[in-house]
Amino acid sequence: MIVPLIPLMAKHILAIDQGTTGSTALVVALDGSTLGRTTTEFPQHYPRPGWVSHDVGEIWTSVEASVTGALKSAGVRGADIAAIGITNQRETTVVWERTSRKPIDLAIVWQCRRTADVCEALKKDPRTVARVREKTGLVIDAYFSGTKIAWLLDNVPGARARAGQGKGELAFGTIDCWLVSELTAGDVHATDVTNASRTLLMNLARAEWDPELLEVFHVPAEVLPKIVGSAEVVGKTRGVRFLPDGVPIAGIAGDQQAALFGQACFREGDAKCTYGTGAFALMNIGSRPILSEHGLVTTAAWRIGKDTTYALEGSAFIAGAAVQWLRDGLGIIGSAKDIEALARKVPASDGVVFVPALAGLGAPHWDPGARGTITGITRGTTAAHLARATLEGIAFEVRDLLVAMAQDAKRPLSVLRVDGGAAANDLLMQFQADVAEVTSERPTDIESTGRGAAMLAGIGAGLFPSLESVSKMMKVDRRFEPAMGAPDRAAHLKRWEEAVRRTRSLPSSS
Repeated sequence: MIVPLIPLMAKHILAIDQGTTGSTALVVALDGSTLGRTTTEFPQHYPRPGWVSHDVGEIWTSVEASVTGALKSAGVRGADIAAIGITNQRETTVVWERTSRKPIDLAIVWQCRRTADVCEALKKDPRTVARVREKTGLVIDAYFSGTKIAWLLDNVPGARARAGQGKGELAFGTIDCWLVSELTAGDVHATDVTNASRTLLMNLARAEWDPELLEVFHVPAEVLPKIVGSAEVVGKTRGVRFLPDGVPIAGIAGDQQAALFGQACFREGDAKCTYGTGAFALMNIGSRPILSEHGLVTTAAWRIGKDTTYALEGSAFIAGAAVQWLRDGLGIIGSAKDIEALARKVPASDGVVFVPALAGLGAPHWDPGARGTITGITRGTTAAHLARATLEGIAFEVRDLLVAMAQDAKRPLSVLRVDGGAAANDLLMQFQADVAEVTSERPTDIESTGRGAAMLAGIGAGLFPSLESVSKMMKVDRRFEPAMGAPDRAAHLKRWEEAVRRTRSLPSSS
């Protein structure tokens, strides 16, 4: 007799999408439809300029409110949930007491720059830079978790002594790991391979904590969680006020990897781009962790069973935030959704180019000193031309990421799947297809992160036997085919490249 992994009557998946400014819970049916969704924001803390912190107690309150709201809006009970999937803001670092489960300090958020000086000191040693890059696929930066852990251990009185020396009184985790601990009443201390790959401490090829890296970043092994797969039952709920005991936690992935999975980018060469405040592009590169030669990072995409899939990742710091600047800074639109109607008032940008480097240039340029630039302005330039140039600038940024990915992977993109709020903009999506020369596919539900967590949980709980079967949860709403002629595309790219050159604070390495 085969014992099912889940209760026979449980038919739905709960996805917890714990983000930087809010927590979202979704109740998802096995056909991929969202039955209920609730988002709850929580406060941001800025102890000093450049520092960003979260109170994980406030995060937990937001998770409870969102799960309760999603269940209510879906009209289901906790007993109807077959499995839980978790996706999370990556790199954000929590250290807590194992016995009490109380954090020793506020969590250090991925955006926080308090360890930038430590990273700059480490980067003075070329050998260290090369070894970290070779082993992790990442660059040494305060963005990642490694130096955040050491900062907490060194700056909270007594923490380092309690963490190491065989005592093991403290535990480290990214937000996924901390949520698993809370959901299981401290029974489970585990993180999945995608989140572990963002710490600067995991050997990417082996998917194991690396002793040499622990020494480089001064992190004791005793605080580290077990690394698990992205689709397996890692524990069951216990003692949670808003969920019954015994619900399996069966899927975990960092937010961008969850979006890649939620877009069913299962074939080597498949790619997705999430258009949010920034733009995050990831490309499935298969079973080998290729190191980028074009300014990208390499990361674990997911692990199912014994098989790890890897991805190249690049990010543009400003995407949707450029539209917000038009709204809040210039006041030329009343809301973000107004930009498409304004941009459509003109047939073209008439040579106006906006490089939205409002927070420097990210991949593949990596120029933090770059500043936003608008070129090609004439007396005939209107707000509509600037609106159109803003959308085009976002597409150009993403196109640069996709070109770098294709060069690193030594293969063209087979498809670009798009999600995030700005993916609802048809003008942007068509221009993206045109300048990148790739068919773009938009799903019916453009919030792919939570769906990806649900899909991973579905596989982990045995609800779906294969990637092919779970891919049915993702449904394409519209395809955008390249329609721009080669001469027009070449002219656009020439203007863009010249504008980027003028934007740079550093000489181009290309």
